[in-house]
Amino acid sequence: MSDVISPTVEKQSTKLDEIVKTYLAIRDKRASLSREFEAKDRELADDLASLEQVLLTNCNEISADSIRTNAGTIIKSTVEKYVCGDWDNFKRFVLDNQAIELLHQRIHNGNMKEFLSTRPDEGLPPGVSSMREFKITVRKPSRN
Repeated sequence: MSDVISPTVEKQSTKLDEIVKTYLAIRDKRASLSREFEAKDRELADDLASLEQVLLTNCNEISADSIRTNAGTIIKSTVEKYVCGDWDNFKRFVLDNQAIELLHQRIHNGNMKEFLSTRPDEGLPPGVSSMREFKITVRKPSRN
């Protein structure tokens, strides 16, 4: 019986071996292209930042919020960003003031998984659902 099974298993193994090789080649190529893109994109982003600084300087020199040119309009605006140096204090503030809208609406998957593991009988909190999907991971063979 093993004579009948062996060639079939060997064929399947060879086929999977080729699929894994192709998978790894594609993944490596994507990683390479991604690194190339990120490096080129970083260069272009740096170029834009330099040009934006020149344009900002021009706006400041003539006290203008906008400058119209034949090529386009330069608009100077203010962007305000907020940072938090004391998360415990800020979280208390959010809860005390019922100001949950000050936060992004996203569930931290790792924290939720840990939270649920400590309450196995309670199920998911109201309004929350979970989705599971199968995932394939392919690793290169280890080199000995």
